[in-house]
Amino acid sequence: MAEKVYQMTQEGLEKLEAELEELKLVKRPEIVERIKTAREYGDLSENSEYESAKDEQAFIEGRIATLEAMIRSAEIVDSAAVAKNVVVLGRKVSFLADGDDEEETYQIVGTAEADPSAGKISNESPIARALIGRKKGDVVKVELPNGIEMNVKITKVGH
Repeated sequence: MAEKVYQMTQEGLEKLEAELEELKLVKRPEIVERIKTAREYGDLSENSEYESAKDEQAFIEGRIATLEAMIRSAEIVDSAAVAKNVVVLGRKVSFLADGDDEEETYQIVGTAEADPSAGKISNESPIARALIGRKKGDVVKVELPNGIEMNVKITKVGH
């Protein structure tokens, strides 16, 4: 089975690489030291510090494996190769939904870098899928996960 391709911006890849480096060079040695210290407390069957450290170690190792797979399968999308008024991964897009007076702005990023509270939505989200490839001035029909459809008008495309 082929590994999933993770489309992302260069910035997103650099962020993942920094997190991986932090986990390998800082967090992993810290947790190894915590486990070593907890072992010195004696009976491991009733040692909550040891259990906690082992759980954290498992989480860190899982995250390292996930990050390595994402980085290995990363596909950097270069928005500079596409006309500036077209919505693509890495670009910010502003739009007005029917009946709304307030414009919404999001940057479309890969799933690995999505953070809606920071204005970054995944390219796999319904709104992003509907907007990708469209231009400023286009009216786009977006089908939401709850089955409701809404129309949005793209008001701005930028970096």
